[in-house]
Parts: sequence; structure tokens; C-alpha cells
Amino acid sequence: MLLTIATTHSPATELGFLLHKHPNRCQSFSLSFGEAHVFYPQAQPERCTAALLLDVDPVKLVRGKGARLEHYVSDRPYVASSFLSVAIAQVFSTALAGRCKDKPELAQTPIPLIAKISVLPCRGGESFLRELFEPLGYKVSAQGHSLDAEFPDWGASKYFTVELQHTLTLSDLLSHLYVLIPVLDDDKHYWVGDDEIEKLLRHGEGWLNQHPARSQITNRYLKRQQRLTREALAQLAEEDNPDPDSAEESHAEEEAAVEKPISLNQQRMNAVIAALKQNNAKRVIDLGCGQGNLLKLLLKDSYFAQITGLDVSYRSLEIAQERLDRLRLPRNQWQRLQLIQGALTYQDKRLKGYDAATVIEVIEHLDLPRLGAFERVLFEFAEVQTIIVTTPNIEYNVKFDNLPAGKLRHKDHRFEWTRLEFTTWAKQAAERFSYVVEFQAIGMADIEVGSPTQMAIFRRNS
Repeated sequence: MLLTIATTHSPATELGFLLHKHPNRCQSFSLSFGEAHVFYPQAQPERCTAALLLDVDPVKLVRGKGARLEHYVSDRPYVASSFLSVAIAQVFSTALAGRCKDKPELAQTPIPLIAKISVLPCRGGESFLRELFEPLGYKVSAQGHSLDAEFPDWGASKYFTVELQHTLTLSDLLSHLYVLIPVLDDDKHYWVGDDEIEKLLRHGEGWLNQHPARSQITNRYLKRQQRLTREALAQLAEEDNPDPDSAEESHAEEEAAVEKPISLNQQRMNAVIAALKQNNAKRVIDLGCGQGNLLKLLLKDSYFAQITGLDVSYRSLEIAQERLDRLRLPRNQWQRLQLIQGALTYQDKRLKGYDAATVIEVIEHLDLPRLGAFERVLFEFAEVQTIIVTTPNIEYNVKFDNLPAGKLRHKDHRFEWTRLEFTTWAKQAAERFSYVVEFQAIGMADIEVGSPTQMAIFRRNS
């Protein structure tokens, strides 16, 4: 079985530092079930490709186990499976852990990566393959193979040649492959016990607990052992503890206090609602709805026929529900509203079917490496006609007397963009996903630093 990992990061040959394998050498490693070989079929500054070739010895697999003929004749030596995961963990252990002695900063830097698996069993088909990798931000290409080229009537096999493209750290890529390859194969070559829970949680840290298919991933990874699956899912649920929500509430109040003197929140909401009406958007989903500030105004306006709020925080959704419950509206008006929990960086079928999506003061809370996944969810998977995004203008921060110099408006903000940075991002996203975009200032503009909030309105090309 063959796995290749390529990059166009400049200089691309730095992939050798990350993998701790020199591009000019072919190295071999003895494993309990065969041998692994690492070599570089391509090593130029513009593009570098590392290959992991796993030579599984079928005799080693069954020796001393009372083997029968069918144990020797199987697909195990030829397809990606838990054998490949073990090889990744042993041969690329340092890279998998996210360490690099010579280039420590590079190990934590997202770079363009292309992973290709020559033959991957997909028990569940191509759709399940995409359900696993696309929510993580990957562009997935899959070529199916027939059972026998000489007998096309036999139909398609469960095997695919798969290519995965993404910009992320090498450690994240290897972690995703380590967990998801055995999940697709739906089997493991070794006994699965309690220690497998620790492996799953370690390699799934930072992404598994919010993955839409986390239950299926956990169940298959643990070979469908219900006790282990329940325990692992319980530990994943513990990661969604309420403490971060309490901190978020406090930080949101601090941000509101900064902006209160110029009534910025009200101006922002009025501008968003006006833009929705101008674009004839009656079915609206508010992504990152928080405690329901926009939802409350939408629900009070009979123009909007369907209103959905989505947020990653259960606590925020509970507060939103409590606030909305205080509205005195006719019973039939409540049927327009629903609140759902979900993350903005994972593909979610529930996001489809709306005229417009609003992303109000949310994008700045995302880690920059997650931005690519967010863009695909918002512009590609949601399939909405109109998208409204607002974000702070960092240049305006000097105008806030109650904001210390050099500080962002919210302690959870990962960044705040200048006007040029925001327009550059928005224009690139519009071009990439076939939208047109226009910009609107929110709040009174200063001649030098612009308006306090910037808004982009994306419209899908017909």
C-alpha cells in the first residue's frame, strides 16, 4: 500500500524537516507485520513529495495462529487499513506529534498539503468518505475501481484511489489519516481495548468532538464495542464544558461596553436587516447567533418567514431561547423559529435551504488556520443566495476611549482586520466561490480610520 504526501510550500523540500526523513535518502523500517519504506519521488524547491510504501508480509500476519488458507489470501497487503495507521505512528511519530527540532515554527504552520492513498477501502462508499473529510476542510477527489476490469458486469468495488487537498499543519493531516483510515476500512488488525480510547482522544484532539460524524467515527474506530464507544463519547462530551461559555458571556459584555457610546450594535443590526430585505431574503439562518440579538429582531418582524439560529455553544443557545421566550408573540409566529447547535467549520446539511446566511461579528473569533474550512462551509456547502458578513475594523479602535491601546475589542478575538485586509479576503472568497460582493460601512465613518464596523454582502452569480 502506498501513501504520498506532497506540498508546494516554499521551499517545498522543508517537508523533509517535518517528516524527519532526508529527501536524498531511501529509508526502511522493520515492523511486526512487514516493512515500511520512505523515499521521495520528487524533491524540488517548488514541489516535494514523500512516499510511505508499506510492504505487509501475509505470512507474518498469521504465523503461529492456526492459519487457514483464507487468512493468507486477503486484501490486507494491498489496501490502506489500520496497518497504515500503525506505520504512520511508528515511522512519522515526531511529525504526528507536531514536533520539529530544526524548524519548530514550521511544525505549527498550516501549509498546502496533498495526500494520496493508492487504494483505500471505503465501507460506506464515496459519500461516507466525503462525510469524514470534507467537514475538516479537505477537497476530496475519489476514483472508484471495478471489481474486475475484465468483467464490468460485476460492478464497482469498495476500493478507491483518494486524493485529499488542504492547507493545514502536517501534524493535523497525519492525525486525520491515523484515525479515519481504519474508520473507512471498518476494521482493525489488532485487539481493541481501553487503551484505544486514549489513542482516539489524543489524535482526535481539537477536531473530533465537533465533527458531525463523531459518533460513527468513534463506533467504527473502537470496532463497534459499545462499552468503549459510550465511554469515549462521554469523554468527548466533557470537552464541551460550560466554563468557556461563562467566559464568553463576560467577554461579550466587555465588547458591548466598548461599543455602547456610539450605539454600534443597534446600527449593525439595522444595517443587516435592511440588507436582508433589499435582497428579498425571507428565510434566514444566523450563523454564530450567540445569545440571539439578531434573532430577536427578525422574529419580531413578520417579513421573515423562516428564522434559524446556529451556535457551537449550548449555553448561548439556552440564553437565546430564554430571551426569545419573553417576546409576546402570537402562537403561530413561533413556528418560524428554530435553534440548532453546530460548528461553522464543519459541513452540515442543516445549513441548506435558506435565502440568506448572516455571520455577524463571528469570523474574527475563528483561528486563521480554520478559515479555509469556514469558507467552504459558508460559500460552497450552504448554497445560499445571499451572505452577509460583518466584522470590526481594527483601524477604528483608536477612537474608543475605553479600549486600551493595542487591545482587541473582545478577548476571544483571534484577529481584527483592517479595511484593506477585509476587502481583500472578501473579494478572493467571492471570486473563488462564484459570488459578487459589495461593501458597506456601519457607523459614522472617520476620515482617517473609516467606520467602526465593516460589512460585506455576497450575492451568488446566477
